Amino acid sequence: MSGLRIREMTLADCDRVAEIRVGGWRSAYRGLIPQSYLDGLSVEEDAELRRTRLTQGDGSVVNLVAEDDGGELVGWACHGPYREGEVLTPDAELYAIYVHPRHVGQGAGRALLARSVAGCSAAGHGRVLLWVLKGNDRARRFYERAGFRADGAEEPFEVDGVAVPEVRYARTLPR
Repeated sequence: MSGLRIREMTLADCDRVAEIRVGGWRSAYRGLIPQSYLDGLSVEEDAELRRTRLTQGDGSVVNLVAEDDGGELVGWACHGPYREGEVLTPDAELYAIYVHPRHVGQGAGRALLARSVAGCSAAGHGRVLLWVLKGNDRARRFYERAGFRADGAEEPFEVDGVAVPEVRYARTLPR
């Protein structure tokens, strides 16, 4: 995708980011998460959550958007400190990365991931961690191509009474 620009998210972006996130869930997690849950996702509620988190955050969480050369937002990523329970660790975490389903495979995800990783490195973190659904083979390949490796940690995740296990991936950052 030529002309792609990565920038920090603003309040004006929240509605489009919610569309991207909900569309990303419905596309990427079809068959992995109960369809009833995916059908129940609300763009409006998600947009309000994005606005709340953006206005009430302490600045430790970074939200990035990918904008194409026509000014359309096509992707979103979010990263910040990694927590073990309520305790902050020296590591960073990629909390989310979503690309609008029409734009998957065109470079926005790679650009968002690269900018997030660079930001975590510049902030002095030694590693970036992320959680991915165990059955999400496409996402796992995406992260592996970017130098992430499963580190053996798994976490149960339940959606509408269905177990959806997650695996943790890690990437060491340059000092």
